[in-house]
Amino acid sequence: MRALLAAAACVEVLLASAALADETEPQCGTVTEAELNWASAGIAAWVDKLIMENGYGCTVDLVEGNTDSTLSSITSEATPDIIPEFWYEGASPELDEAVADQRVAFAAALLSEGGVQGWWMPKFLADANPEITTVQRALDHPELFPGPDGSSDATVYNCPPGWTCHISTENLFRALGGKDKGFTLLDAENGLGLEQSIAHAFEEKVGWLGYYWAPTAILGKYEMVKLSFGIEFDKGEWDRCTIVPDCPDPNLNAYPVSAVYTLVTGEFVSAHPALMDYLNARSWDNRTISSVLAWMEDNDANNEAAARYFLENHPELWKSWLPEDVAAKVDAAL
Repeated sequence: MRALLAAAACVEVLLASAALADETEPQCGTVTEAELNWASAGIAAWVDKLIMENGYGCTVDLVEGNTDSTLSSITSEATPDIIPEFWYEGASPELDEAVADQRVAFAAALLSEGGVQGWWMPKFLADANPEITTVQRALDHPELFPGPDGSSDATVYNCPPGWTCHISTENLFRALGGKDKGFTLLDAENGLGLEQSIAHAFEEKVGWLGYYWAPTAILGKYEMVKLSFGIEFDKGEWDRCTIVPDCPDPNLNAYPVSAVYTLVTGEFVSAHPALMDYLNARSWDNRTISSVLAWMEDNDANNEAAARYFLENHPELWKSWLPEDVAAKVDAAL
């Protein structure tokens, strides 16, 4: 009898503790997240939605927006709760003030390598010429980089006129003495034309040298190697000349790496410690998200479908962000 009474007392204590836990740790409830108007950010929003709804029992409302309007909203109105992909080069005094006041906080860097840009060449060509690790060494080999349609003119491919990268690439080409080394700087007519020049190089197994950036679908389809400029990025020179049209005396420089973070409201940080653990772990490299973007483009898929493709094809990555029980729930829901 004493044993039964003791057992009953233990059950009562456990039930009371569970009830207290329910009172002090409420259910996830509704979370709002920005579904921004470019593909990688939209995929991140849907990955969060699928994980938080299936793994944590949240209701996630996605809110369409762009960088400017969404940043204004989170700093002034504390909504949405989450901006999944924020390029910090677009920061503002309003954001700095909101972070200082703890109204907004940074979670992990969504892009572990940051947003990168530079001059690239095909990996198959880099493998065949392992001594070419820098832009300077590439320019020493004009015979490896023919022009479009197989012309013998050595070519560096540039962005379309009107893009900021068109100016920086032109100035760096001049700083490197590209013309004196036998190269022509060829402007792409548009973004699609730049993509097609890369695709053509891989189809024909010929060299390609020029500007591109990551993450992007085209770098998910075709394996490229980013070349070093042999120098660190110089912000002063960048502002003085590298991005100044027709700068008369460009010096050698490198491209900056853009830090890309997830932003959350201060209220969200306090209310959802478990979700913050997830967001502070959630990060992918450019190769991974570029491959998802490539699949998305090839299959004319939407953000949700691309997010599901990521979860189905990269379980070893996303499961590392989560406790085992949460990961099991997400896995079962796919």
